Amino acid sequence: MVSPLSVVELVAPFRADPLGSAVFSDFDGTLAPIVDDPAEARPLAGVVDVLDALAGRCGIVGVVSGRPATFLRDHLGGRGLFLSGLYGLELVTPAGEIEVVREAAPWVEVVEEAAAAGEAALPPGVSVERKGLTVAVHFRRDPSLARAAEAWVTARAEVSGLVVHPGRMSYELRPPLECDKGSAVAAAGEGRNVCFLGDDRGDLSAFDALDRAAGEGRAVIRVGVQSEEAPAEILERADVVVDGPEGSLRFLNALLEGLEDP
Repeated sequence: MVSPLSVVELVAPFRADPLGSAVFSDFDGTLAPIVDDPAEARPLAGVVDVLDALAGRCGIVGVVSGRPATFLRDHLGGRGLFLSGLYGLELVTPAGEIEVVREAAPWVEVVEEAAAAGEAALPPGVSVERKGLTVAVHFRRDPSLARAAEAWVTARAEVSGLVVHPGRMSYELRPPLECDKGSAVAAAGEGRNVCFLGDDRGDLSAFDALDRAAGEGRAVIRVGVQSEEAPAEILERADVVVDGPEGSLRFLNALLEGLEDP
């Protein structure tokens, strides 16, 4: 852990000013156990309740994920949460509609072509997940195909203009835009104390955003979620390290304790 402060000391500014605080989290591996089929992932029991309770006390509470915004809306919507999907490319509006970053629209056809090409060319042990504005190539079911997956996404990026982002047992092709979890967290949490829970390489940009917030004098908590697949840098940069989604749930409940209704 980077911070010499205890958890009690870290959460103190959030408890002192709940409405001036923002709490964000990744989804997969942080709030939900990792599963072979992404469509089968669900929040850990108790997670939705604690997020709902936090949203009633803090200035803003949300999930910033690589998942499509429709998935987040279907499983977490209707509770006043800030929901950002596809690494900030999509947002769920308060009315439950999906709002897409304007600059991403021209890339929809390019992504669809890449997804179709992947489905036709990649071996059976590699699955292609269509996300609309991005496409993910998973090799979790057969890790021996990691190099084949990497070679294909690298070649596809060269001909399509999409950008390769390594993930957990996967590679993702995204539009070449300045948009990531960090930009989503920075915009939504502007001017507030900020906490973020994450477990994957894509969450490092959110930690970067918290670093900048700390430089402005705001209180921050970087929560690293430990697993066999968590990158070392996430855990090294964390102020607090918890064990899997169960640890995330315990931390969120601990944060909730002492927060009074506004």
